[in-house]
Amino acid sequence: MEFTADQLKIMDSIIARYPRSRSAVMPLLHYVQAIDGYITPRGIEKIAEKLDIATAEVTAVSTFYTQYRTEPAGEYHVGVCINTLCAVMGGDAIYDSLTDHLGIGNHETTKDGKVSIERIECNAACDYAPVVMVNWEFYDNQTPQSVKDLVDGARAGNPPAPTRGPKTLRTWKQNSEVLAGLNDGLANEGVSAGDASLLGLKISKGGK
Repeated sequence: MEFTADQLKIMDSIIARYPRSRSAVMPLLHYVQAIDGYITPRGIEKIAEKLDIATAEVTAVSTFYTQYRTEPAGEYHVGVCINTLCAVMGGDAIYDSLTDHLGIGNHETTKDGKVSIERIECNAACDYAPVVMVNWEFYDNQTPQSVKDLVDGARAGNPPAPTRGPKTLRTWKQNSEVLAGLNDGLANEGVSAGDASLLGLKISKGGK
């Protein structure tokens, strides 16, 4: 299936942001992922054609960065941090509980296509451990039960709002568009930095 005229126009607008066209490879990968749900051969071929580079170069980028999927993701892609701090705070228990609850493992998707799971080495939010991300939105200070409630809500079409960021959890494809640089108008919604992140700054200024 070919990309539509509107999709090709958006690709061109992404490329136009950069003085060197090949610099657009990463946002273009996010954009084709927003269309297909993962990085497909047709997406790689179209990006290579647009940027006048080899498909091997595009593939190398898509397989190096973990935010790109080479197989279909669920509508809600759940990343459970299992790095040291999150692990000791309960991340391993969350992951084990979630895989049992959904009957799937790492990089697998539920049969209804709603939820996929990934073990994440770090979600860059240690001050809120244990942390789970869904479509790259933060869910802080989680427990096995809260994450099961989260995925059950998502599968029912009513996911709880992220702890920080937008007040509504967007789908995998919608958030892939945002990562491609397309504005969804939600950048200023919700809390961006909570009390735990700001505590050091507060102490440095003499606060308690």
